[in-house]
Amino acid sequence: MTVLGRTLKLRLYPNTIQATQLSAMSQEYQRLANLTSQWVFDHDFPLSPLKINHALYQSFRRTSPLNSQMIQSVFRTVVARYKTVLAQMKQHPYRYQDEHGKWVQTSEDLTWLFKPIHFSRPQADLVRNSNYSFVNDSTEVSLTTLEKRIKMSFTIKGFEQYFQNGWKLGTARLVHSQGKWTLHIGITKKVADFAVGKQNQVVGIDRGLCFLATTYDRLGKTLFFSGQKILLKRKKFLENRRRLQSKGTKSAKKKLKQLARRENRWMTDVNHRLSKTLVAAYGPHTLFVLEDLTNITFNTDDLPKSLRNSHRSWSFFQLESFLTYKAQAIQSTVVKVSPAYTSQRCPKCGLIEKANRHHEIHEYHCHQCQYRSNDDRLGAMNIALLGQEWLSGDKNQKIKRITTTG
Repeated sequence: MTVLGRTLKLRLYPNTIQATQLSAMSQEYQRLANLTSQWVFDHDFPLSPLKINHALYQSFRRTSPLNSQMIQSVFRTVVARYKTVLAQMKQHPYRYQDEHGKWVQTSEDLTWLFKPIHFSRPQADLVRNSNYSFVNDSTEVSLTTLEKRIKMSFTIKGFEQYFQNGWKLGTARLVHSQGKWTLHIGITKKVADFAVGKQNQVVGIDRGLCFLATTYDRLGKTLFFSGQKILLKRKKFLENRRRLQSKGTKSAKKKLKQLARRENRWMTDVNHRLSKTLVAAYGPHTLFVLEDLTNITFNTDDLPKSLRNSHRSWSFFQLESFLTYKAQAIQSTVVKVSPAYTSQRCPKCGLIEKANRHHEIHEYHCHQCQYRSNDDRLGAMNIALLGQEWLSGDKNQKIKRITTTG
């Protein structure tokens, strides 16, 4: 069984007094989180809530109005944040050039941090039934505060389905942003795993900039998802960002932060819609095959100079993440394969030749068998081939270089 995870977002409607109580609790939670983070930093990063509990619990209970359960939540929150940072460091190792000009890659750990992780915004993690619960036939939510529990109304527009159909509610996070209070609840549900069988469909997906995704399935059909409008909008964001940066005023810096949040929301929406479209197009029992793009950069010679950094800032990993969890919900799955030679191999004769791909016209032309195709489509075809090998049992599939064929 696969455990699906989602985040249920509730908009809360506290009155003035209740809002003050929520603010006081979240600020105290933030204060203890920063104290705990400092202790973790000063004691060689012990990422065990039990060890932190032994060191800090009694002191916090004497000096803080937070209840026992909330203090335990503080410890878990800090440990989770440090583990997230550690995972991100492992995904992006440090690269540098040695004295011979050769690029060297070394892994990072938490000892590379110059200062403790800082919790800049008030927050609070609430345990279900202990710190939050639904009352009055689920029309109100009851929350813990520094004084007594309070009840308030809420809305869950677009998330009603998650209150039924087997979803299990977990820990919630109280968030205050732009004058609005929301409760982000982690929810889980068990579904059947992807099963390998004859009915499986394999879809190779080539990701890029001119085409956000190009797919190739077992029937030989190809879908292109153009990225031209995306590139134009990114150019507008870039121009606005440069204009504000050149001003350097306090109001300009504030608008820069607003612009960054707006761009991130837009980027997330694009990736959500694209992943949803892919899952809907191919349905259950599909093996979606992606290239492992870790530390990979794209050729941007065919893009305007102003957009040649787009491959570094576009969230390809986010699309991969969204596609993975949406696929799991319908008994499909996502696998990653080596990107080596997927854009250079001829799918007809097997010849691998870099010169056969012409970036400027987006065409692949094999000079040996004269096969022609769009270069992104060809990449998707080779990725789908590796997916077929994965289904056959080869979990370490990789295209091997062949320069001539008989």
